[in-house]
Amino acid sequence: MITGDRLRELRKERKFSQGEIEKRTGLLRCYISRVENGHTVPAIETLEKFARALEVPMYQLFNDGEQPPKLPNLPKRKPGAGIEWGNKGKDARLLAKFCRLFSRMKGDDLGLVLFMAQKMAKR
Repeated sequence: MITGDRLRELRKERKFSQGEIEKRTGLLRCYISRVENGHTVPAIETLEKFARALEVPMYQLFNDGEQPPKLPNLPKRKPGAGIEWGNKGKDARLLAKFCRLFSRMKGDDLGLVLFMAQKMAKR
């Protein structure tokens, strides 16, 4: 399903004009038109604005039915499958220490540390 088509359909069902959606969302009318015609793909935050303006739950932007879609029955993860860094042991303690220290830093200092980390990661 094309999101723009669904947004237009919901807007027309509720007898809203693009101008009314513009007032309710704060988005420009030309942007709303671009989304409805499939020229622009909106971000999740923008879709949330559309859902609030149209007074519908988010799932209805992607689903025609009145009920949310059924979730697939996915197999449960095995307990030993978590191999992410910082998941347990010494790495988990180090990660907790980093979190504690970073939470005490001021925004500018934290930005500098993250910038340096990004530069180092690119090497």
